[in-house]
Amino acid sequence: MAFNSEAAMSAKAKRMLNKAQESSKLDVDEYQDQSPGEVLSRDDINRMAVRSLALQASFNYERMQAAGWLYGLNPALRKIHKNDTDMSRSMQLHMEFFNTHPFLVSFIMGVVLAMERSKERLSVIRAIKVAMMGPLGGIGDALFWLTLLPICAALGVSLAMEGSVLGPILFLVLFNAVHFGLRFGLAHYGYNAGSRAISALKEHTQKFSHAATIVGLTVVGGLIATFVRLQMTAVVEVGKASISLQEDLFDPIMPKLLPLAFTMMIFYFVKKGVSPLKIIGGIVTMGLAGSYFGVL
Repeated sequence: MAFNSEAAMSAKAKRMLNKAQESSKLDVDEYQDQSPGEVLSRDDINRMAVRSLALQASFNYERMQAAGWLYGLNPALRKIHKNDTDMSRSMQLHMEFFNTHPFLVSFIMGVVLAMERSKERLSVIRAIKVAMMGPLGGIGDALFWLTLLPICAALGVSLAMEGSVLGPILFLVLFNAVHFGLRFGLAHYGYNAGSRAISALKEHTQKFSHAATIVGLTVVGGLIATFVRLQMTAVVEVGKASISLQEDLFDPIMPKLLPLAFTMMIFYFVKKGVSPLKIIGGIVTMGLAGSYFGVL
């Protein structure tokens, strides 16, 4: 959500670059051993992808995901760099500030390992790494949190509400099938494509993020109509006629009007910075009061 515009993404990338530069202590820009490193096998890349699951295990507010990032790269770096000094420089480089979407980090890892094996200059490796953090963070937010998660959750919840134990199982299977497919697939693609993948990423980042956001918002709209249940039970007596506020007033205007209005009200409070606990308390109070007075 924080990367919905090119300006926002650019600003985020600049902040990340500044943070990375602040945490840098490298005094050289080249490796001593300039011969290409050993070719990484498929098992090496798979091992890197598995270790990337621990990206945020040592998360901190100084360097964010840096420790987990280096942990994922470390076995492959040791295979590439036989020179102890070069290995030390590489580890210094990769302990700089790093922060991106945890599900797409394996793509950046693959690209960086391809550059490490080619013994690119450290400043170039740093620049490529930092350049990919922001865009992949935006794509990951749109793809996973705003699109995939609501879709999988909706399918799982629909089964769970019918009393089926398959609801949570379906959610976990669908979500993680896409998650792990991308995590391992992008790791191999990033390593095989190397720096050539950067141009493709730069070209399609905005379009992909925009499309995923549209799909996600459409799904959220459907979830509101399906799972937010709010209706008026009050009946107004006009002479000898009885008018149901829900069936005779609100439904003819627009079905599911009250759930939409209720959701927009909650969204307004969230945007105003109201505490989630206060919002939940207000919802409970409103429900109890509405039930007691026969309105809801």
